[in-house]
This record gives sequence, structure tokens and C-alpha cells, in this order.
Amino acid sequence: MALTAGIVGLPNVGKSTLFNAITQAGAEAANYPFATIDPNVGIVEVPDDRLNKLTELVNPKKTVPTAFEFTDIAGIVKGASKGEGLGNQFLSHIRQVDAICQVVRCFTDDNITHVSGRIDPLDDIEIINLELILADLETVNKRFQRVEKLARQKDKDAVAEFDVLSKIKNGLEEEKPARALEFTDDQQKIVKGLHLLTSKPTLYVANVSEEEVADPDSNKNVQKVRDYAANENAEVIVVCAKIEEEIAELDQEEKEMFLDELGINESGLDKLIKASYNLLGLATYFTAGEQEVRAWTFRKGIKAPQAAGIIHTDFERGFIRAETVSYDDLVEAGNMGHAREKGRVRLEGKEYIVKDGDVIHFRFNV
Repeated sequence: MALTAGIVGLPNVGKSTLFNAITQAGAEAANYPFATIDPNVGIVEVPDDRLNKLTELVNPKKTVPTAFEFTDIAGIVKGASKGEGLGNQFLSHIRQVDAICQVVRCFTDDNITHVSGRIDPLDDIEIINLELILADLETVNKRFQRVEKLARQKDKDAVAEFDVLSKIKNGLEEEKPARALEFTDDQQKIVKGLHLLTSKPTLYVANVSEEEVADPDSNKNVQKVRDYAANENAEVIVVCAKIEEEIAELDQEEKEMFLDELGINESGLDKLIKASYNLLGLATYFTAGEQEVRAWTFRKGIKAPQAAGIIHTDFERGFIRAETVSYDDLVEAGNMGHAREKGRVRLEGKEYIVKDGDVIHFRFNV
């Protein structure tokens, strides 16, 4: 589906270590023989227990999970918005991603220096956010002057855009990202057209030490990040990037044993993948047959023909109907035959909004 989340962070916060874990995890996936499609993009499977259960029920010849992309963004320093360091590269890469995962250092290690000389996660966050705000402010100011002239001439579209630009400009000047501001549905369309860096959905990745990963609540820096993120209604994922890099090299059984020894149920990388997937408003439907059980990624809110088109354009072009059953209903019934007997299998038409967990057989004619 070509949507990607960009991993950003200051030097020595664990960003590259985490990305290494992502690429190694991708390399171990049998269905994805390569981990990277270019030097800074890693592909990983989206962990989903439902796929394993469907495989048990159907016993197909193969099982294919859906995948997700992460982009390793160039490092950043103060002044990036003015071209300092790799600033221009950083900003250009961030424009190309759909969501931002900001890695924040919450661990102490005397052997790893911090670019600011001290561990202060809020300062780290604000350095990056401020550079994005300054870059957006420059974009908005350039457009503001031109649109203001048209608005004075009572151009209807210009008036609407000027109101949005004014709101964003005021917010940015108060160091508020565009995503933290409230807009109507019509205004959101205008915001989307501006392609602002601070309008991209964001989550924070608190990188802790090996000793703290099982009990992140004991880390005061993690709580600081959570408090900051709460003001943006943003999610915080706690990881130990060093451990994730080690886990990524293990097979599934070894991985489960390792996590059990650490006292955690799920790897930080799995949490990050799921959170990034949800951040972009993505969901999963399944196809299940003797040949293959497969997970498919779709944007929440799309209709059945568009979902069919994800498999093949012919499916959308010749769409007739979608034979649909929810994952829960199918599991409860035990198999598709019993699900039909219980009346749980539905025939949905062109206006059906596909739901996460739907198991679908598309009927089409071209």
C-alpha cells in the first residue's frame, strides 16, 4: 500500500539501532527475501495472531502476512530548518513519509555521549519539533501573503484558505504543531493540501535500558515523554533498541523464550509496527482458501470494490459482490461451511464499508 513511517531522532538516541532491528526482522521473514528496498527503507511483517488462527482453520498451502515500511530519516541537529547539518536531507525525507516515529533517549549510559551533553527527553523532542515548526512557518508565510491578497478581493476559496492559514500561522508561532490544532472537515482538506511537516501523525518511541524494559514506569524520563505526548493525544511506545536488535536475529521460539525471560509479553518492535499501522488509519482484511491465507492492508473507510482492487484492478473493475464473514464469527463457527449454516456469511454490495478483520471472498466478472 506504499505507506511508510519515518524514524527520526537526534544523534545517539538509538534511532539507527532500532532501524537495524527492523531491517533484520524483515530479512528473517520467509515471504520477504529482502529486508530493504533501498538503503533507508525497511520492510517488516505486521504481527497478527488472527492470521495464525485462520491458518489453523483453513490449513492452506501457504500463509502470507501483510507488510509495513519504515524509512530511516537522516539525522537532525539544531538549525536543520536553515540547512544546518543534514537539515535539507532530513526535511526532504520527512516530506516523503506518511507518519513520524520520533525516537527519544530515556536511558543513561556513560559510554554513549549525548549531543546536548545531558539526558533530557523533552529537550530532544522540542529540538526536532521546533525545526519542523520553523520549516512549516516558512511554507505558510510564503503562501499567506499571496492568499491574503485574493481574500481581500472576496474570492471564496481564498477566504477559506486564508482562515486556515491564519490559524496555522498563529499556532506555529506559539510552537504548536498543525496536528494539535482543530479544524472542520472542509478545513482539513485545505490543511492536507499544504503538505505540512507538523500535520503528519506522530508517535514517540521512548528508548530505555535493558534493565528498565520490563518496568518502564520506574523510568522518570518515560513519564515525561508520556505527559508531553498526552498534550498532543499522541501514543508512546517503550522499547529497548539494543534488545530489539538482538531479538530480531532469533527465530520465533527463541524470541518467545527471550521475551519471557525479560518478563514482557510482546517485543517493542511488534508494538511499534502495530502502533504505526494504526497511526495511519490502516486495517487488515483476510482472504482464506486452500491455496492461500493472506492478510491485506487497507485504509479504514474504503468500500468493498476498492478493497478488492488492492488484490487486482480486475477485481475492482468487475466487482459483483463480496462474500463476507467477520473473523470472530468464522472462528466461533469453526469453518466457512458452519458459518454459512449459522447465517454469519453475508453478501455485501458496492456500498459496503470494509471492516478490520473481515474475511472476504470477492466475486467479479471482467
